[in-house]
Amino acid sequence: MSDSTNAPDPLWAERTGTRTYTGHNGRGASVRIGPEDADGVFSPGELLAIALAGCTGMSSDSRVASELGDDVAITVGVTRTKDDGENRYPRLKVELVVDASDLEPGRRERLEPAIVKAVERLCTVSRTLEAGAGVDLVITTEG
Repeated sequence: MSDSTNAPDPLWAERTGTRTYTGHNGRGASVRIGPEDADGVFSPGELLAIALAGCTGMSSDSRVASELGDDVAITVGVTRTKDDGENRYPRLKVELVVDASDLEPGRRERLEPAIVKAVERLCTVSRTLEAGAGVDLVITTEG
């Protein structure tokens, strides 16, 4: 497990059973990972979608809160379209839901493009996916 100079905390996953892992970060958080048909775990594809949802929410948070208040409820859903033949998700659809009914129509109309702009500028996960990040696999055998 190696650490990138751009990653402040190490990230790793340890095998806990057949096709099941626990993912960790250096700050003490963990998440159970496994196949989609197993209970109590997130699949890798679900984690990808959840990362996109969380990043979208976090990126839009201050903009939405500035219009609707710090206690505003925001829900971000993500649907995945899987191409089984290529074993990948060619499309992820993100839906940010916020109740803006208290805003006057003009402010409501300006809020949506402001949210889009904030997400396009700040969401590292969506920017990475859209750019088609490369993956470098390094195999280290011990012993």
